[in-house]
Amino acid sequence: MSLRVVADLDACQGYANCLVNAPDVFDLSDDGKVVVLDVDLDTVDRTLLDEAIASCPATALRLVEGA
Repeated sequence: MSLRVVADLDACQGYANCLVNAPDVFDLSDDGKVVVLDVDLDTVDRTLLDEAIASCPATALRLVEGA
């Protein structure tokens, strides 16, 4: 199964909750918006990834499964 994170940069407010929860997956750009790092999400702890996405107060992240 292939996973990818979709980030809504218009919704992102730079709270960095995602970064705190999954620093191997997320970072912040110089303008304070989320950056999804180029990592194989199939190797990331799914529980941590789900928690990181759910922790976004702006609901700017979602996980997409499939091709």
